[in-house]
Amino acid sequence: MKRSAENDGGVWKLAAFGIAGLVVLAMLSMATGKYVVAPADILRVVLAGITGGEPGVDPIQTTVIWNVRIPRVFAGLLIGAALAAAGATYQGLFRNPLVSPDILGVSVGASLGAVLAIFLEMPVPVIQMSSFAGGLLAVGAVYAVGSAVRNRDPVLTLVLAGVAIGSVVGAGISLIKILADPYDQLPAITYWLLGSLTAVTRMDVAFILPAMVLGFMPLALLRWRMNVMTLGDEEAQTLGVDTRLTRIALIAGATLITAASVSIAGIVGWIGLVIPHIARLLVGPDFRRLLPASIMLGSAYMLLVDTLARSIAPVEVPLGILTAVIGAPFFLWLLTSERKGWS
Repeated sequence: MKRSAENDGGVWKLAAFGIAGLVVLAMLSMATGKYVVAPADILRVVLAGITGGEPGVDPIQTTVIWNVRIPRVFAGLLIGAALAAAGATYQGLFRNPLVSPDILGVSVGASLGAVLAIFLEMPVPVIQMSSFAGGLLAVGAVYAVGSAVRNRDPVLTLVLAGVAIGSVVGAGISLIKILADPYDQLPAITYWLLGSLTAVTRMDVAFILPAMVLGFMPLALLRWRMNVMTLGDEEAQTLGVDTRLTRIALIAGATLITAASVSIAGIVGWIGLVIPHIARLLVGPDFRRLLPASIMLGSAYMLLVDTLARSIAPVEVPLGILTAVIGAPFFLWLLTSERKGWS
């Protein structure tokens, strides 16, 4: 009992430290950019917006904070949390530390939806909705194929079906890129596929928020069953867990938050692969602790990367490039490290 209380106290201290760190990073991210804003002015604008008073700062600063910085920071927090949580869920569900949120084709499906909408010259809201729908349809197709195959390991069947569907969808993306206008459509498609929060607005955040809430609910409510699912289907069924329904609920939640993230930010890789490993090193494999740790670390990492993306060069660097440059070497270090974070 004493050791359990000490562990719980340590977890709460870690959570408090993580929340405080996120607040500091959010303030830093809102203050940093081509148009520098003092943290005191940010607080004045936010408090004025809450209370309805006058911020007493330059109207340009108010516009930048409310219409650019705050939506971007909130989107970064949500997307980083979503991708990390989805990665932790898939890694535990498939019992494989090399699994990422796009294992079942959600990212490539969302990409095809967005690329097709860009090719058809649709407005931005339609592009986002098409991307969101494409991600859900791709995973739905994977699960339909996996359900149709009998007398095989369901986990392995889903992975193989995801590889096959992903290859087909990827071919569709390549075809559209070949047919696209090389002077207008192709640059837009390429930039979208690299990932960015440049054009995120308050409406975009409002668009993905319901999907995020719905997607996180099964992950949070079934977090204790996730621990049982990592033991394998036979052991989980012996302990009274309906593995089929639990797997459907967890995959649906992880897919929903991943599709929502990709719909407004494009492809942002490595977060869902690397961050769960870091969280596992800090709090262990217990999903009840791993999930909130992954959420906080994913949010912090996304804010840091986004801040670097708009600060290190005269032109904003796409997020996908930075996450690969930072994430790949770190993941190689994890692979060669003697720490046994997965076990």
